[in-house]
Amino acid sequence: MSGPTHNDTQWRDIQRNASFQELVQKRSRFAITLSIIMLSLYMAFILLIAFAPGVLGTPLAQGMTTTWGILIGLGLILVAIVLTGLYVRRANGEFDRLNARVLKEIGQ
Repeated sequence: MSGPTHNDTQWRDIQRNASFQELVQKRSRFAITLSIIMLSLYMAFILLIAFAPGVLGTPLAQGMTTTWGILIGLGLILVAIVLTGLYVRRANGEFDRLNARVLKEIGQ
């Protein structure tokens, strides 16, 4: 077996870097938060289907063919798009700045 390569040493330096650890912690916490929000809303939708299907089949108003189920389903899709946009915005801002700081600190 040979000793550690330049890449191994560089990776260890990155992992020990305080800015990298901050980046990983912030990104993970944000992604988990957004995932919990989306999963909670989707689970609520599924539970509504399971335990109160009549609600989803109820028209929005008398004589309309559009139901609450369609509106709630579209709402879930829109929430997913908004949460994705929030993640992309933060990734392109704060997370990219932290990444650049890590690269600067390790001499890249």
